[in-house]
Amino acid sequence: MREAGRISARALRLVGEAVRVGVSTAELDALAEQAIREEGAVPAFKGYHGYPATLCTSVNEQIVHGIPSSRIVVADGDILSVDVGAVIDGYYGDNAATFPVGDVSAEAMRLMEVTKASLLAGIDQCVPGNRLHDIGHAVQSVAEAAGFSVVREYVGHGIGRAMHEDPNVPNYGTPGTGPVLEPGMVFAIEPMVNAGTFETEALADGWTVVTRDGSLSAHFEHTVAVTESGPVILTAE
Repeated sequence: MREAGRISARALRLVGEAVRVGVSTAELDALAEQAIREEGAVPAFKGYHGYPATLCTSVNEQIVHGIPSSRIVVADGDILSVDVGAVIDGYYGDNAATFPVGDVSAEAMRLMEVTKASLLAGIDQCVPGNRLHDIGHAVQSVAEAAGFSVVREYVGHGIGRAMHEDPNVPNYGTPGTGPVLEPGMVFAIEPMVNAGTFETEALADGWTVVTRDGSLSAHFEHTVAVTESGPVILTAE
């Protein structure tokens, strides 16, 4: 899983480095697929429940599952959430980040910073003896203290020999509840934080999810292992 995570992280980094005004999300998708395959891995998302691409690319008010397209060209001031995963030797890695395009607003920068901070707060809870919902409570506390909201309908998940394994890992919750965390558990923790309401709606393409009020959304994710010595981020190069 370290190798799957490393390959996923490398693909995400290369995509992030390629994000610029005027690039299409299809170009970024091709870059990510090449990066994954040249490592001997396979894109985790492509073909998953019929999904057509390597990346999920979600712009501005899009929360998750935006489909790359040559017709979608990012503009100055946009924020672009990129989610990517890889499979190697039967194990999965999964990670995401939101990137600024050109000069973005102060609100957009703060939203991205807070979302990343909420992810790190959730990761800090991945120690043996804690409870599952300690993770979501930590995420929620950071996001809501900043005046933002966390998405309810879409959550993190267990991960290993399948992309999505039990249990779900919500980005909200009551501390001290849920299954006890044990060494060897691995989770994809992925806060999706909105500048406005937490309510969402799906577009007609059957994949793309947007904020109901049109507000900006940011998304950060790591694959994280619970170990005796604390959390280990597997999606790190």
